[in-house]
Amino acid sequence: MKTIELKAVPRKSTGKSNSKRLRIEEKVPCVIYGGVENSHIEIVEKDLRHLVYTPDTYLVDIDVEGKKEKVIMQDIQFHPVTDRILHIDFLRIFDDKKIVVELPVVLKGLAPGVKEGGKLKLELRKLKVRGFSKDMPENLTVDISSLVLGSTVKVKELEFENLEILNPKTNVVVSVKLTRVARGMSLDEDEEGEGEEGAEGEGEAEGKSEE
Repeated sequence: MKTIELKAVPRKSTGKSNSKRLRIEEKVPCVIYGGVENSHIEIVEKDLRHLVYTPDTYLVDIDVEGKKEKVIMQDIQFHPVTDRILHIDFLRIFDDKKIVVELPVVLKGLAPGVKEGGKLKLELRKLKVRGFSKDMPENLTVDISSLVLGSTVKVKELEFENLEILNPKTNVVVSVKLTRVARGMSLDEDEEGEGEEGAEGEGEAEGKSEE
């Protein structure tokens, strides 16, 4: 997984009034939990943009006045109107403990169904997986080179080394849907086939009458 570094300072106090003051100063109240005790910290809002506003998932190295913590973002709250970041929960990472993260799905290959007029649709842009941090890749690659018209790839068909997928096994990850164009092409082929058979039938009937 990719790693991003952030600087933070301990919060002098907690509560609504303190959080409101931090937001006025364009800082975000955060908490690091997991392990012995929780740590309440504050981070400059603009420093969080590369972590929050991206499709990627990051491991985070937080430097709290010289003390470094390895964490991952577990929860984030946004303002319902302005969409500003209100609060973030970080989870401490330990080498001997598994973590649960959502990783982006990347498609590999060309689907034959698309060449036939179908529409490729990525149903799940991220998959939730469990594993050790050292085994977490940047993304999860799904091969679509065998997808024909109307076919799908479901969670139960996927396997990733040292990772457990937590999404329901029947969930569709990617599909090739039958479009009107593809449906029309299929109908045209059927009509052509029927026409040829009809012509042959007429020829046979004429031959019989001549006899």
